[in-house]
Amino acid sequence: MKRWVVLLGLMVLFVPPCFADGPYHIEVLQVSDIPLFERTYTGFVEAITQQGLVEGQNLTINRHIIGADADASLWEKVGILLKIKKTAAEIVEAKPDLVLTISTPATKYSKKKFVQAGIPVVFSAVSNPFIVGCSSLETAGEGFTGATLYMDPLALLTLTKMAVPTIKTMGMIYSDDDNAIAFIEEVQRKSKQVGISVVAKQVNKADPFMPAARELLDAGIDSIGLPLDSYYGLNNDQAGRESSRFARENNIPLFAFMNHPIAGGVLYIGPDFKFIGELSGQQALKILKEGKTPAELPVLRQNELCISYDPEAVARLGIVFPEELTRIAKSADIIH
Repeated sequence: MKRWVVLLGLMVLFVPPCFADGPYHIEVLQVSDIPLFERTYTGFVEAITQQGLVEGQNLTINRHIIGADADASLWEKVGILLKIKKTAAEIVEAKPDLVLTISTPATKYSKKKFVQAGIPVVFSAVSNPFIVGCSSLETAGEGFTGATLYMDPLALLTLTKMAVPTIKTMGMIYSDDDNAIAFIEEVQRKSKQVGISVVAKQVNKADPFMPAARELLDAGIDSIGLPLDSYYGLNNDQAGRESSRFARENNIPLFAFMNHPIAGGVLYIGPDFKFIGELSGQQALKILKEGKTPAELPVLRQNELCISYDPEAVARLGIVFPEELTRIAKSADIIH
């Protein structure tokens, strides 16, 4: 009997603790209340729920959403930054087991405070990992990790050229969105590898699309590309809808490098925001249930892009996809 007691004692000493039961405490910091980020949050919650972390049972989630009008003035943007820092300080005081940050600003301007407090950080819906301080596309850094929306522009342009081989000069209109600026810089570096020259025009988020588009048309563009930029989602997708009308009126192909199918796109290529949230959920589970540190976990991203098209636009332009593109592109659920 004594021997069994001794063995039981040794098991208690050397068997690692079970991380599956909780209770756990997660704080969420999100900047901008938009449908795509709601999909990200839903994906995160579903991923952890499926593995036994259930809100109200063994999990507490507090979600902080900081509104950010995309066409805010300079002073309004300063106010948003102050709100991020104030909310981050409140989260640190709450001493959660983990923080989920949704969006680039939420991550960029709060991460340091959480890491310094020893709170693991998992980010989601960040378009470019370098902007939030990652050392590479796959490696974040001490105290944080996450899932990125990053897409290699070379892959996007290769698919574009596959769809319409005659394209020579693509126009792109973008705002001061950090993600959009990084995308434009990279796409201009890489586009010549597939025989495309990208002519870009920066606008303010409150500016209309058409004047800039006509300027690009005068510069000789034969196609239009939309970067992942909050500019196109403002005011009920106003710039996005104008881009569709511009492409139709001038009989040129429109390519949307985002999973947001406004009418008129020959191709829509982009990540699924809900799936990105699920990837972030998987990392949170490894930290909470398996005791992993964020530095051990690589930055995740969607390996297979969502590729779709507007059948009406493709037919109107007389475009015939090659077989390899037909196999992977699906008819889009168009937003009119």
